[in-house]
Order: sequence, then C-alpha cells, then structure tokens
Amino acid sequence: MNRSPSMLHRIRIGVAAALVAGLGIAGLAASGASASSPSNATAPKPTIVLIHGAFADASGWNGVVSRLQSLGYPTFAPANPLRGLPSDTTYIKSVIAQIDGPIILVGHSYGGMVMTNAALGDPDVKGLVYVAAFAPAEGDSVGALSGMFPGSMLTPENLIIRDYPTTDPTVLGKEGYINPAVFREVFAGDLSRRTAATMAATQRPAELASLGQPSGPPAWATIPSWFIVAKNDNAIPAEAQRFMAERAGAVKTVEVRASHVVMISQPGAVTALIIQAARYQG
Repeated sequence: MNRSPSMLHRIRIGVAAALVAGLGIAGLAASGASASSPSNATAPKPTIVLIHGAFADASGWNGVVSRLQSLGYPTFAPANPLRGLPSDTTYIKSVIAQIDGPIILVGHSYGGMVMTNAALGDPDVKGLVYVAAFAPAEGDSVGALSGMFPGSMLTPENLIIRDYPTTDPTVLGKEGYINPAVFREVFAGDLSRRTAATMAATQRPAELASLGQPSGPPAWATIPSWFIVAKNDNAIPAEAQRFMAERAGAVKTVEVRASHVVMISQPGAVTALIIQAARYQG
C-alpha cells in the first residue's frame, strides 16, 4: 500500500514520541524515582550467622548453608569455642560486630545460650532463630533448663569427662563428650547409624562449667525471635523448647518430627523459618 509523505511524517513523529516516553519511564525506574516502587526493593539481604552448639561443629549447618546461599543470602557459620558461656559469648559478639549491615542470628542447642547473650545491645541483629535451642532468661543455666522438664538424655551417665590444659599450667579444665555408645539415641536418632557414628567420633566437647554458668539479660526481650521445636529431641525435651518459645514471645514457632539435629535431618524446614525471619517487616 502506498503512503503519502504526510502520512509517513506523522508515523515517524508517533514512533519517536513513543520511544521518548519509554525511555523516560525506564529512566525513572532505574533511578528509583517511581512512586509505586516499594521502599525496600533494593534493601540488602541480611547476613545469616549460624551458631552451633556442644558436641557438634559448624559442618552441621552445611545443608542449611547451601540452601541459603542458593537464595543469595550472605551466610557465615563460625566455630563456637565451647569453652564456657562468658568466653563463647565474647567471641561470637566479636564476630558479629565485624559484619556490616543487618544480621539474623541462628542458634542450635547451646548455641542459643550464646546468641541470646551475644546479640544483646547490637542494633544490627534483626532477628533470632532458635533451632532446638536454649533460649535462657536472665539467671538461667543449661543445667537448670535441661532439668526443667523430663526427657533429656544428656545425663552424667551418658557423658565422658576428660581433662584438658588451660592457660594456667596448674589447673586442668574439664570437658564433656557424649558417650559414642549412646550418641545416636541422645543426639541424632533420625540419622543413619553410619552418619551418627561419624559424628560421635568427630564431636567437639564442651567445657563442663557451661552447665552451671548463668545467662545474662536476654536479647529476645528486645529482638524478634522464631523457634523450631524438634518433637523427638532426646537432648532438650520438646516441652522445654515450647516453654522457652512461649516465654520469649516468639513471632512464630514451628514443630517438626526430628531429633536434636533437626538442621541436619530437615534442613529445608530450618531454612524456611530462617527466611521468614530474614523477610520479617514487623
């Protein structure tokens, strides 16, 4: 079809106007000037810091770490020294103090004791996720919380106590291991016997004094918290975990059928709860 020169001129003007309008809209979006853009669209993801507990090491978080990293979350699982609550708290506090931006702290078992103290007063910590973990109030100890409800198999007869050298050559410290003969039943009942045997052989012992050391003012009193309760836990009874979650006023508590090492047997459920904490806008 033949078009007149005037018609072609009008078409060219219309195309040019559309391009200019399109570029203008694109420019607004790129600069963040659009009024309809959410204010947190470009907010950085928080760093997820995963704190392991006694009789374990940071590798217990591997399944959770890989999932978080695949979703773009900066993730760090430091080694908890397990040399006593005051010194462990000081160490983890120094770790998170050197991380820029918002932080979600995640603690498993005794790691919950440590993070409850280490997070206190840190404005960058935006959430606490307790994974089959202790969430102490001021004055609570591991020993007292463990004995509050029946069912814990972390009893003296199931532990092996060994000496270790301290900085004072005249004083020997005492550290506890779970007896490998009962490790799977106590700690990892939903893992294979082979996996549990490897974990028993490579477990990291905890300073025995940790059992009686009192906790300070709890960070959960001022920082939102989430809890995952392991219903088949033989280390920290599920009833104790529920009690601590309710006392802390948890934003959300999730219960799963799992042993004490729920982050190993069900890393997907643990990761999902961490992501909820990371996205929380309350």
